[in-house]
Amino acid sequence: MRIRTAVFPVAGLGTRFLPATKAIPKEMLTVGDKPLIQHAVEEAKAAGIERFIFITSQGKTAIEDHFDSNPLLERTLAERGNTKELEKVKSSQLSPGDAIFIRQQQPLGLGHAVWCTRHLVGNEPFALLLADDMIIGGAPCTAQMISAYEKLGRGNYTAVMDVEPLHVSRYGILDIESDDGWIVKAKHVIEKPAPHRSPSCTAIVGRYILDPMTFESINIHNLGICKEIQLTDAFYPMIQAGIPFYGVRFAGQRYDCGTKEGWLEANIANAFERNDLREKLLTTLKNLKIRE
Repeated sequence: MRIRTAVFPVAGLGTRFLPATKAIPKEMLTVGDKPLIQHAVEEAKAAGIERFIFITSQGKTAIEDHFDSNPLLERTLAERGNTKELEKVKSSQLSPGDAIFIRQQQPLGLGHAVWCTRHLVGNEPFALLLADDMIIGGAPCTAQMISAYEKLGRGNYTAVMDVEPLHVSRYGILDIESDDGWIVKAKHVIEKPAPHRSPSCTAIVGRYILDPMTFESINIHNLGICKEIQLTDAFYPMIQAGIPFYGVRFAGQRYDCGTKEGWLEANIANAFERNDLREKLLTTLKNLKIRE
């Protein structure tokens, strides 16, 4: 089945970025001149996604407003002849009916957030994008994931990368059955293992293509690590039921914008990729080095 729906979990509190996220969602923090969530939505659009489901919580209405029209702003820009800015504003809008916003009333983890969309997604595979993970360079990561799905067929897919052994406790880790350098087939997925218990250093990045059976496999009555309902706990029962789990080694560089240092790195990388900002960035970095 064609992947036409993307789910965006945006209910987190963003405590790592306080006080900046006291009044605005962390997903509205910008990389370049676009919020993180817009980067994720544009990636999904470029992969052919047609329907966008956002899992929100209290205090997240700025995300809804961002993807809505703003007649006053648009009229003002048009009257002033600011056509470039007007086009940027209009391009961020999602068409009527394409965006769906639902609430996750309690912070019970990623597995629970995904489960909340079960009636909206229905019985079809779907993409899951975590806006905290920004991937720069290469084809859109979601498009790469869909290419793997179209080649291999039914299953659960995630983007993966290899991490340092000491860092495996930050990630979901694959217990590898086979690896051809592009596609990794897993026999188990373990959430945040201790380094001495980790089956590999191949870690999950926040991009997925998920089978609809995932909704049935999520046990909302079982709190896993961190006292949350972990999405990774749903995968092993599905593997046992004959639904394979694949990791896709993607082209591009991943930045963890859920941390201050990752967000800063993403902004630097984004500026370096832009013709209108690269020269100023290099000059600024050079001047900082001279001052040091």
